[in-house]
Amino acid sequence: MSDLPAYERDPYLKELATEIVETGTEGGRPFAVLADTIMYPEGGGQPADHGWLGEVAVVDVQRRGGVTRHYLQRPLAVGPVTARLDWARRFDHMQQHTGQHLLTAVAADRFGWPTTAFHLGEEVCDIELGAAALDPARLEALEEVVAVEIRAARPVFAQRVTADELAALEVRTRGLPAGHEGDVRLVEIAGVDRNTCGGTHVRSTAEIETIKLLAAEPMRGGTRLAFVAGGRVRARLGAHEARNARLRATLGAPDEELAAVAEAKLGQLQAAERRARGLEEELAEAIAAALAASPERVVSAHFESKNVAFLQALARRLGETAPGKAALLTASEDDRAFFAVAAGAELPVDVAAAGREVAALLGGRGGGAGRVFQGKAGSLEARPAALARLRELVDGGGRG
Repeated sequence: MSDLPAYERDPYLKELATEIVETGTEGGRPFAVLADTIMYPEGGGQPADHGWLGEVAVVDVQRRGGVTRHYLQRPLAVGPVTARLDWARRFDHMQQHTGQHLLTAVAADRFGWPTTAFHLGEEVCDIELGAAALDPARLEALEEVVAVEIRAARPVFAQRVTADELAALEVRTRGLPAGHEGDVRLVEIAGVDRNTCGGTHVRSTAEIETIKLLAAEPMRGGTRLAFVAGGRVRARLGAHEARNARLRATLGAPDEELAAVAEAKLGQLQAAERRARGLEEELAEAIAAALAASPERVVSAHFESKNVAFLQALARRLGETAPGKAALLTASEDDRAFFAVAAGAELPVDVAAAGREVAALLGGRGGGAGRVFQGKAGSLEARPAALARLRELVDGGGRG
């Protein structure tokens, strides 16, 4: 058997009869080391493969001191085992990684934009280009040239070369890992790119299927370009179509009018919210005036479908219009309850202390500044007791 692991000998191999030769735990995670493996360990910008050893899930694969550890859902014993690959995950990584190689090569050789960094994400991938302010027209041109190379079905293959052979070749590389010894693995897209890389790749650019550029943003003096390849493009398009179908049904508009209709609806909503705030302010003024006219020194009121912000506004207005009164205000909204304690400037009451007592009686908590204390209540069942205690504090001049 070759010294190369199975994932490198044949990246399309989905199942392998092998043997667990070592087990252990790392950070509380059980792991197994195999005699040979089809599972790629995270590295070179490519995420780790997942799969199964027998019926036990492999949730991560990492290199540790030259050994590949397969981190497991539960421990396994040393002995023979069949390794099965999560092929959908692997093939997705192969499409994204090969797509990145092609995108990098075309951007550099056809447009003069070198890649300075790349990231293969779970949903979206990106590369950082040494070019600033790429306009939509140039990005469209880049995407079109990449599409031409995909349609050309160029072979993609890997080979290993010696250090001397590497020196004689034209290779795109960001340098070898520190301390690297021995042969160097190259991945080549025939006629387009030759790159130092240890990852897994498709056999032909045709298997990338397609690449879609999603967004470009300034990054470290260059441009970060987000993209998806292959199955991710189809999945993303399917999600967009499903979302558009819902929007068409909700807004009653065709695709080309969805944005304009949504903007119009948003404007209407914002205008309605402004009107609602104005009405609430008028309501607070009217209620504050009614409470101020009450002969009671300590007044109270409860409101349905109101929140703590309304209680705060009402408490402030009451303090302005009736500086000689105190109030316990409560409200309910959905399954939540709120309270506010207020006392006018003419009352010698420690509002914060009174508020804390009311909060405790209502099973809630809160805070405040000045002459208003507000918060959430666990329940309003003890509201009569809270009102009685506030009256005691007011009548007693604030003494507990």
